[in-house]
Formats: sequence, C-alpha cells, structure tokens
Amino acid sequence: MGTFIIEGGHQLHGEITPQGAKNEALQILCAVLLTPETVTIHNIPDILDVNKLIAILEDLGVKIQKKGKGSYTFKADDVNLDYLQSEAYKKDGRGLRGSIMLVGPMLGRFGQGFIPKPGGDKIGRRRLDTHFEGFVNLGAKFRYNREEHFFGVEANKLKGAYMLLDEASVTGTANIVMAAVLAEGTTTIYNAACEPYLQQLCKMLNKMGARISGIGSNLLTIEGVESLGGTEHRMLPDMIEIGSWVGLAAMTQSELTIKNVSWENLGLIPSVFGKLGIRLQQKGDDIHIPAHSKGYEIQNFIDGSILTIADAPWPGLTPDLLSIILVVATQARGEVLIHQKMFESRLFFVDKLLDMGAKIILCDPHRATVIGHDFKSTLKATTMVSPDIRAGVSLLIAALSAKGTSTIHNIEQIDRGYEAIDTRLKAIGAHITRV
Repeated sequence: MGTFIIEGGHQLHGEITPQGAKNEALQILCAVLLTPETVTIHNIPDILDVNKLIAILEDLGVKIQKKGKGSYTFKADDVNLDYLQSEAYKKDGRGLRGSIMLVGPMLGRFGQGFIPKPGGDKIGRRRLDTHFEGFVNLGAKFRYNREEHFFGVEANKLKGAYMLLDEASVTGTANIVMAAVLAEGTTTIYNAACEPYLQQLCKMLNKMGARISGIGSNLLTIEGVESLGGTEHRMLPDMIEIGSWVGLAAMTQSELTIKNVSWENLGLIPSVFGKLGIRLQQKGDDIHIPAHSKGYEIQNFIDGSILTIADAPWPGLTPDLLSIILVVATQARGEVLIHQKMFESRLFFVDKLLDMGAKIILCDPHRATVIGHDFKSTLKATTMVSPDIRAGVSLLIAALSAKGTSTIHNIEQIDRGYEAIDTRLKAIGAHITRV
C-alpha cells in the first residue's frame, strides 16, 4: 500500500495541464469493440482504472499499439469470446467499475455480454438496473448467477425500442447507446444522460457510421446500422481534475494557470467556484487563478439564506466535485451546505477533516454544513487513509494547505484517477513524496 508524505503550508506557482478525462476514457475504450477496423484514440490518461481496462481489452484479443504518450490504436478483429466466461475475466472485471460498459458493445456486435459484479469506489450503492433494463428493452435475455455474482445478456438480434430511463445514468446511457447502434430499427432513449463525455461517445460513434441524433439533449434517437468502421478520436480534458486544481490554488492561496481546459465543456463548474468567492479568469482556453491572499467569501442566496451546493445530472454540477468543494469551503469566509444526493457514503471522509481542525457538521449521510476558517486558523497536519478517488484528492488538497507534515495511506485510490499526481504537483512547488 503506497503512501504520500506531504509538507503543507507552501504556496504553489506555475502552470498545470489536465489529463484526459477518466470518465470519457472508460466509455470510449469499450466502444472500440463495436468494429473490426482500427480506432485511434488520443489523450488517454495513464491511470490505474484506464490501464486495467486496456489490459482487459488486450486479454479479449484486441490488438493494441501505443503510438505515443496517451495515443493508442485498437483493432478488435479477432475477439476471444471464450475469455468472457473465464475465471481470469471474472477476477479482472470485478476490480473495475468501468468494466460494466463492456457489456453494451459486446451485446450489440456479438449477441452476448457478461460481467462480474464490478468494484470501484466504496461510496455507496451503485445499482446496475438501468443498464440491464435497457438491454432487455432491446430484446436481450438477462441472467444472473447469484453464487458468482455474474451478470449476462444474450440476443440473436437486438431490435430498436422506445425507453424512458428510470435515472439519467451516464454509464447506463452509454451502455445502451453502444448496444443500440447495431440494433435493427430505431431506438429512442428519453431521460438520457447528456454529460459532455456521453456527447463525445455519440460523436465518435457517428464518425464510425452510427446514426445518433439529439446529442447533448436528454432525448436520443438512434437509427440502427449494419456495421461500424474505424475512426480517430481525441478525448476531452478531465473536468474533475480541472476542478481539483482550482480548489488546490484557492486552498493554498497560490497563483496557478490551468492549461487547455475546454471552457465550453465545463458547465457550471466555474460559476460554482465563483459562488465560493474564488476568482477565475479566462485566458483563451486557459483558467488563471490569482493568489487569494485575502481569502475568499461565500455568497449567500439573494434572500440572505445560506448557500446550498448540490449535485445533479448534467448540466447540473457533477457529484465527483462535491468532495473538493467541501474541502475548499473549510477555509472560506462564511458557511455553505453541501448536499450530496447521489451516494450515501461519499461524505464520510469529513471525519478526517475534523481531525485536521475543520468546522463541519455532518447532518446526515447526504448533507454537511461547513463553517469556513477564513484562513484565521490553518488546518493541522495528520495521518489519513484515502477511502476513494475524489475523497483522496480532497484530503491531499487539505494536506497541502495544512501546516506541518501529513501522511496519506492507500494512495492507490488516488492513482486510479489522477496521472502521476505527485510528479505534476512537485513541478508547481508542492512538497510531496511517494513512499
């Protein structure tokens, strides 16, 4: 189990470039299974979760070549379907939440898809019903081995259908779309997710020959086609990492520039940080954060009531940023209520922030009220364990702002979502050592 040793209390400076988007990568990489032709993908992040998925694709028989940093070609012209029933696949798939999105393209192209109950972050219940209900609507037969926790869907030929999703699940929508592009007839998905990463998947599939309309809305129409061809695709920068660096700059009162952020795909992120009093300057496609030497003040609502920041499906605020926003609020001037609606265990990391001296009231599993210190007292260094990707980075940000030396164990959780984070932070002046 790896460990970070962090000497906090230092101002950072310079430029940092966000990695490719983790949540897009997990969808895009699964989509290469939809064609026997070559697919070239650029800006793939070098992180544990993505590398695990690439290894699973290789074990499936996909021919993979690395062309340069973050650039790969994939050719799925000789897929080994027997691997889907192997013990190795049951073990490998169980260790990666994103492996669920292998099912849609496998079902669409080969008529069968299998997956062990996937793992990932321990942040609460993450059900798979939306995925499999969508497959059943397309005509697939569903089966579940309770002893082995192994899911399967099979169909001779998928047929397009109308469906109203019970939740706007990003991975559920992506999975159903990847199955439907090769189905017979027209599929209509209402209450579809419309996050930028889902839009990227649909645009890539259309370049491969799919016929998807309504991209960017919650109503997708998919005209099934006989086959898909190869393409070339570049992934967006990771909006969660961009938000992490904004929070890091504010907490350490540092002047930072975040390069090539794709402003048009950030949604509410800049305005939410603005409500916390953090000044963001757009310079071309970069974000410049000036040093907040006098701190930052949380806005109240117009009627004077306490600000509430809550997650919601796009174009609402992504739930992956709430942990970072909560940490940033611990040094703000004022109070804010953080409402994490989606996962019932994601706020439990606040006990570690309380140990550091933060003022937080955990109202229930979904809500926490933060009373900011306004930098009149600093957080105290401590020893922590990273429970999941986003909480781990939030604790890292807290440690970099705290006086003294902190220790964070189980940093593999952070490595699952952030590429070479210690090296990149050192480049802008962070005092961090990987043990």
